[in-house]
Amino acid sequence: MTEREKAIHVLNRLAFGPRPGEVDRVLRTGLRPWIEAQLNPETVPDPLLPARLSSLPTLAMSQSEIFDRFERPVREARQRRRLAAGASGSPSGAETAEGVEAAEAAGLMAAIPPEQRPRRVIQELSTAKVVRAAFSERQLNEVMVDFWMNHFNVFAAKGLDRVLVTSFERDTVRPRIWGRFEELLLATAKAPAMLFYLDNAQSSADAEHRPPGRAFASGPRRGPDGDGDLNRARKGGLNENYARELMELHTLGVDGGYTQKDVTELARVLTGWSIDRREDGEFTFRARMHDTGTKTVLGHTFAAAGIEEGEKMIRLLARHPATARRIALKLCQRLVADDPPATLVARVAARFVATGGDLRQTVRAVVESPEFFDPAYYRAKIKSPFEYVVSAVRAAGSDTDAGTPLLRQIAQMGEPLYLCQPPTGYSDAATVWVNSGAIVARLNFALALVSNRIPGTASDLGRLVSPAETADPARAVDSLARNLIGGDLSEETRGTIARRLEEKKETVDDASNGPLPLIAGLILGSPEFQRQ
Repeated sequence: MTEREKAIHVLNRLAFGPRPGEVDRVLRTGLRPWIEAQLNPETVPDPLLPARLSSLPTLAMSQSEIFDRFERPVREARQRRRLAAGASGSPSGAETAEGVEAAEAAGLMAAIPPEQRPRRVIQELSTAKVVRAAFSERQLNEVMVDFWMNHFNVFAAKGLDRVLVTSFERDTVRPRIWGRFEELLLATAKAPAMLFYLDNAQSSADAEHRPPGRAFASGPRRGPDGDGDLNRARKGGLNENYARELMELHTLGVDGGYTQKDVTELARVLTGWSIDRREDGEFTFRARMHDTGTKTVLGHTFAAAGIEEGEKMIRLLARHPATARRIALKLCQRLVADDPPATLVARVAARFVATGGDLRQTVRAVVESPEFFDPAYYRAKIKSPFEYVVSAVRAAGSDTDAGTPLLRQIAQMGEPLYLCQPPTGYSDAATVWVNSGAIVARLNFALALVSNRIPGTASDLGRLVSPAETADPARAVDSLARNLIGGDLSEETRGTIARRLEEKKETVDDASNGPLPLIAGLILGSPEFQRQ
């Protein structure tokens, strides 16, 4: 690669794409100093970001405050409806269960002021995600937050998780992405959002393995808020969901050498890891729910040691060679190629092992490798919808409040933020995002962005081209191609732009900017821009 291509490459892979003039700024700073600063984000000033986030109050609320403001009103409304239903009789038998459930949900939300509805929490968290990716100077930090939040995916629309995900990202993931993997893994294992999402909060020992002298309730017990979901666990019952995903997705990988027996035994080890509803969803270890029998996981035997069993096993999983290979592979897939060279993955895994799972050093092993700047991987990956929208905002120098209209664009392309239901998270492979519907959605978004048709988002293309270039469509194409994508337009894309300009010659959408919105939209919607 040329030095300019390298600068474009690092801004596409270690950032969410270049902003106007940023390629030149990176070249003036030097590639290595810029990368080193990004690997140490705590040293990078980011003075303007707090002001952009200041209008999102839930970001600064404690878990308890979020619970009280957004979850407790739902529970109180539900309790009132139950009492009212009890007084007036049950719903008609002619009504379907789905209809009753939908009516109840609609009734609950109608009884709660909009500013206290739980969806606001996810709305503000999603807005913050876009704002940080678009405007933070600590770009690699935001890329890695996105990576790890996807690796430890939590579906925010599942019950209580709607008010737990903010703390999960802010208090669990963000502070640990540059530390040791085992500390991040252990923190996610104890995170209420993960415990609720993968049902470990309800997992308890079978009757024969309960602590002696500890009686379990015979049925659900409701607290003062009328919610008895977790208390159903007191009846006993092992849940293997988290144990399975802990091995398959978070650590070893599906081919990591474990068996179904290991999954069951690990689930037994993790019984009692739960949520204290009385403390508004904080982690707690419930000794009465813990399996006191002898368990063997991957050859390691545990016997009635309480919470220490799970902590020890999680640390063992974090240090396992298969985990090193899986984390190395996923980082190489994110930063290098969908199918990265096996030799690179092996070297990165070796660095992971040698440094005790130091994530900063593991990422460094990827970005300082010869393969990272191999020309074969230049513009070799397809941007996800989130990456595409943010990179377009950055490339056009747009300002945005990242409100509902922009978030809806990302969702319509297939990646609603914090709402991936499977624990796998969103795919990093091009095949998932490349189809005719997605291409059309991206092009429509690009044209809307540069034509200022997305409320809350504004673009000024006049800042990217001179008046003389604006008056000459051919020069405008060259200038916008250089500013938006580094000049790498294919002849096919240039031909498409020329044909569309000819078609629109007498009906230009924006007379003040001439053909600029059409040209810029077609460039941002081109295959070249969709690659990184």
